Amino acid sequence: MPYSKTIMKHFMSPKNIGKIKKPDGIGRVGNIICGDVMEVYIKIKKDKKGIEKISNIKFQTFGCVTAIALSSMLTEMAKGKAVKEAMKITNKSLLKKAGKVPTIKMHCSVLAADALQESIYDYLSKNKREIPKFLKKQHERIQKDLETLEHEHPELIGAEKKLLKKK
Repeated sequence: MPYSKTIMKHFMSPKNIGKIKKPDGIGRVGNIICGDVMEVYIKIKKDKKGIEKISNIKFQTFGCVTAIALSSMLTEMAKGKAVKEAMKITNKSLLKKAGKVPTIKMHCSVLAADALQESIYDYLSKNKREIPKFLKKQHERIQKDLETLEHEHPELIGAEKKLLKKK
C-alpha cells in the first residue's frame, strides 16, 4: 500500500470537516496540475494571558485521498495553537507526521500548509494587523495560483463550488 496508516486513518475518518459560521479567517488554495482545492476556516480566541489561539478550525477539500487526509491532519496540528505557532506549520512538518506519502502526492502537503497560512493571512488583514513578510509573499504566490486555476479550469472551480456548498 502506498499510503501510511496515518494517511488512511485521516482519509477514512477525517477530523474537523465542514465550515465555520462567521470564521475569523478563511484560506483558499488550489493546484493547477491536479485540480485539488482546499478551504480552511479558523476561529481565533484570546486565552487568559491574552495570547491569540486557534480555538476552532475546519476544512473542506475537493481532492484526492492525500489531500483530504493532510487537510484533516493539518486541522489537528493547528487546533489550540497560538497563531504565531500555527504559522510555523509547514508542509515538511505535515509530511513528517503523515509517514509514507507517494512522491506524486507530496504537493498536497504544500496545499494544506498554504491553506492554513492563507486563513491566518486573512485573519490578520481583516483585523488590520501586521503581516509577516513571508506570509505576504506566500499570499501573493497563492493568489496567482488560484487565478491561474480559475482561468484555465473554470469547470473544476464550478464543480468544486457546487460540491462544497452541498456539505
